[in-house]
Amino acid sequence: MKIILLLSLFYSLLFSLDTSDRLFECTEIFQERKSELLVELERIDEQKQSLSALKTATEELLKQKEKKLAIQEEGVDSKLLEVSQKEKSIKEMLAKNEAILEQLRDTKMSKIAQTFAKMKPAAASNILSEMQANEASVILQSLKPKVVGKILTKMDPQKASLLSQLLSK
Repeated sequence: MKIILLLSLFYSLLFSLDTSDRLFECTEIFQERKSELLVELERIDEQKQSLSALKTATEELLKQKEKKLAIQEEGVDSKLLEVSQKEKSIKEMLAKNEAILEQLRDTKMSKIAQTFAKMKPAAASNILSEMQANEASVILQSLKPKVVGKILTKMDPQKASLLSQLLSK
């Protein structure tokens, strides 16, 4: 029994030494792994800080670009407004000019009509016969029908026919 007890004591001593060596080896491995993980954690933290700084810089750059774009848009809008106002002004001037031109044409035609109305039918028919048909018809339209009839009777029948067709349109 002593031998058994002695053997068991010896065996437990051997087992405890072996376990103690293993425990020491595991602790060393865990310590090494812990230091590796700490280094990796520091590296990740540095990358996170770098990413955060990059994000902040990108956002600031985006804000600057948006401000610049807003300023440029304001400039374009003001130019567009200016161009629209000028276009409106030009259209108004064009309308006024067309009205004045129409008044001048009416005045001119009125004077021409008065001149032809005062002329003898034979002289008026000779002049109108030499003119282009469109121009002659415009002049004839401004005259009284009685005067037109007298002038057309003194004209060449073909020219009088052409002018009568133009007057009927």
